[in-house]
Amino acid sequence: MSKTLFEKIIDREIPGDIVHEDAHCVAFRDINPGAPMHILLVPRKPMPRLCDATAEDQALLGHLMLTASKIAADQGHGEAFRLVVNNGAAAGQSVFHLHLHILGGRPLKWPPG
Repeated sequence: MSKTLFEKIIDREIPGDIVHEDAHCVAFRDINPGAPMHILLVPRKPMPRLCDATAEDQALLGHLMLTASKIAADQGHGEAFRLVVNNGAAAGQSVFHLHLHILGGRPLKWPPG
């Protein structure tokens, strides 16, 4: 099976503007940002969609949430940011490797989409 775009960024096969990495995940700026801060947080473990996660992934999913908060704070938006996870093509997912969008730096309307 071929690597996703995100796996190639994680493996440094293609460039990415990386703002955070640790043993479990990598975060980089979105190339088509929807807000002044638009960072993608990607687990190193390949997982196509959130619905593909299992009980074994509980700690990883928690790590992603806490890391997203830390990244938003590090970027100066710790008090006002949005996390988005698109699950499946009908929800707008275009790269099938689980990722969180961390958005901030402008007023965000509700409902989204």
